[in-house]
Amino acid sequence: MEIVKKIKRLMRKKKVTFEEITDEWLEIKEMEIKRTTYSNYVYIMRKYLFPTYKDLTLKELEKYDYKNFTNTLSKNLSPKTTRDILCVLKSILHFIKRRYGAKIDLEKIKGPRLDNKPVVILNDEEIKKMEKYCLKQNNLKSIGVIMALNTGLRIGEVCGLKWKRIDLDKKEIYIKRVLERVYVDKNLSKTKLIMEEPKTKSSVRKIPISNKLYEILKPLKNKYENEDFFLTGKNKGIEPNSYEDVFKDYLKEIKLKQTYTFHILRHTFATKCLEKGMDIKSLSEILGHSNVEMTLNRYVHSSFKIKKKYLDRL
Repeated sequence: MEIVKKIKRLMRKKKVTFEEITDEWLEIKEMEIKRTTYSNYVYIMRKYLFPTYKDLTLKELEKYDYKNFTNTLSKNLSPKTTRDILCVLKSILHFIKRRYGAKIDLEKIKGPRLDNKPVVILNDEEIKKMEKYCLKQNNLKSIGVIMALNTGLRIGEVCGLKWKRIDLDKKEIYIKRVLERVYVDKNLSKTKLIMEEPKTKSSVRKIPISNKLYEILKPLKNKYENEDFFLTGKNKGIEPNSYEDVFKDYLKEIKLKQTYTFHILRHTFATKCLEKGMDIKSLSEILGHSNVEMTLNRYVHSSFKIKKKYLDRL
């Protein structure tokens, strides 16, 4: 009821601004979405939308040339990031149209095409170097890298994984929680580390444990309590940004490119699965993609080696 009162109060104002309306939009969204999604919305609004739209009134929003804004974003950001920003903007403008009757043509707001550049992966020599180094280190954080290379887990999923979710009898890993740091205020001044379900239902999944990974995990399982985090062996986990720093240290030690991020392990896993002949549906489910098309668009074109392999069979 309080939100409804605020909206009615704003509707009576002659010069309600974009910032005032988005405050109401956020209050409604907060009841519908996960904390991580809410945090991402706040970040996009503060960093990308408010510098341009913050003080604009409804009349100004109706006349605004959104194409120029899209072009500006595209010059400095990747197509995906640009599209994510525009998705939030369009959601807010749709709310403005519905609540305030503003005449804004959303069809004119179009994001750039997603590029089809091949994903970057570790080559065979780099994989061997990484696995050799991590096995030599033989600590939970280094084993976490090997796990990601053999399961395709995202960094937040590895950080949120607890030992109770690793079933060595069934040779399965259950992904039900992710660990992420999110903004907890609208001014982006405070953050909080949270554990919650993944953003999509498809990301809640079971992943088979390969024989190779099983042999690595087997000696470790009984050393830790069920509620201990996999990467720390304690009831307190390590946050993704800190674990990314650990990965960067590993790259430096084995003299691999510092431009690589932890996500390269997921790309490498997916591409190697395709090279070995795994079907797209199975790979999509293991990766936790919301649909097979996402997997197809991201990975099927990524390896010339795969193309050559199948052509050689003709």
